[in-house]
Amino acid sequence: MNALNVSEYMQALGAQARQASARMSAASAAQKNAALRGIARRLRASFEALAADNAKDLERATAAGLAAPMVDRLKLTPKILETLAEGCEQLAAMPDIVGEISGMTEQPSGIRVGRMRVPLGVFGMVFESRPNVTIEAASLSIKSGNACILRGGSEAIESNKALARLVREALVEARLPEDAVQLVHTTDREAVGQLVAMPQFVDVIIPRGGKGLIERISREAKVPVIKHLDGNCHVYVDDPCDIAMAVAIADNAKTQKYSPCNAAEGLLVAEGVAAQFLVRIGAIYAAKGVEMRCDPRAKAILADVSGAQLVDATEQDWSEEYLAAIVSIKVVSGLDEAIAHINRYGSHHTDAIVTRDHVHAQRFLREVDSASVMVNASTRFADGFEYGLGAEIGISTDKFHARGPVGLEGLTSLKWVVLGQGEIRT
Repeated sequence: MNALNVSEYMQALGAQARQASARMSAASAAQKNAALRGIARRLRASFEALAADNAKDLERATAAGLAAPMVDRLKLTPKILETLAEGCEQLAAMPDIVGEISGMTEQPSGIRVGRMRVPLGVFGMVFESRPNVTIEAASLSIKSGNACILRGGSEAIESNKALARLVREALVEARLPEDAVQLVHTTDREAVGQLVAMPQFVDVIIPRGGKGLIERISREAKVPVIKHLDGNCHVYVDDPCDIAMAVAIADNAKTQKYSPCNAAEGLLVAEGVAAQFLVRIGAIYAAKGVEMRCDPRAKAILADVSGAQLVDATEQDWSEEYLAAIVSIKVVSGLDEAIAHINRYGSHHTDAIVTRDHVHAQRFLREVDSASVMVNASTRFADGFEYGLGAEIGISTDKFHARGPVGLEGLTSLKWVVLGQGEIRT
């Protein structure tokens, strides 16, 4: 497909999405829920067919020399498909927030003023690797009354096509426009450039992938972008704290899974508990093969931990998102230094404090400038499902509109509504 054809193709998708969005915004809760249950039913009935399409992607990725972890991300196992089906059913069971009116108050003039929750309209989503994002994005789009244009990675094109077909079948069955969910079928990179520059058709772009992808989209987009570039998350171990709790949280936040954006990359420890805490967490990190990049005080305490992989931290380490078995460790004087460090070096994603001091906890919640701030809990909880949103379409570190995990509310907006009985302004 040449550049001219790509442009025409994307313009057509945009026009179709805009037309579909008008019908989706007026769709009943029953219709949207029927579509979601239809997707769940089709996912369960199509395990074998989906496995065949998925196998084409896996074979091509392996032949291309894609790294094993990346190939693993492409897999659509029966367990993954069942989880997707359950997610659709959970969304169907949730209340429909579209059309809700809140904050209605009567003014001295007699008019009543409130705000109504409405869909954004059309969102474009650009994502890499995991084909399950096709279902997650489509299901949230349907429930929130939007239309969406999805552009997955070329490495999962066959899987994404197969999943999108199921979604469109379910939409038609529920008497909703099939163009409410459209997948970009071309793998030409120019399609992304077109998608992010169509404000006449697309209201917001949501990138989900590596930093390079998100930076490119943020740079080229002519419509708003819901994004986060980095997940440099911290756990701060305060003085006083429950040491056993701190060890469990610091272990889970770092090692439960290394690749997610909500895994902890930095560990800050108050000097009053450093000697007691670091020896215990250091032993666990050493046993799990986690490399520890330390400031001088942390390194001195950890020096006697058997098998510890200790490296002198550089200035760059404090800002680094490792997504690997590496953690930066710094001993700080206390809460003030911890907050200052996080606000300077962090990515405003998710940061946690482990403390017994209520005043310290409240200050941390108020003063740390991040989308999610936690007290006595692992940073790994920062996602839409764990927050009770049903699912998420991404995480935003921006401050306007959506912040943190983006679920149904993040895919809607508020407009003012005024109810009167003939009032006129004098």
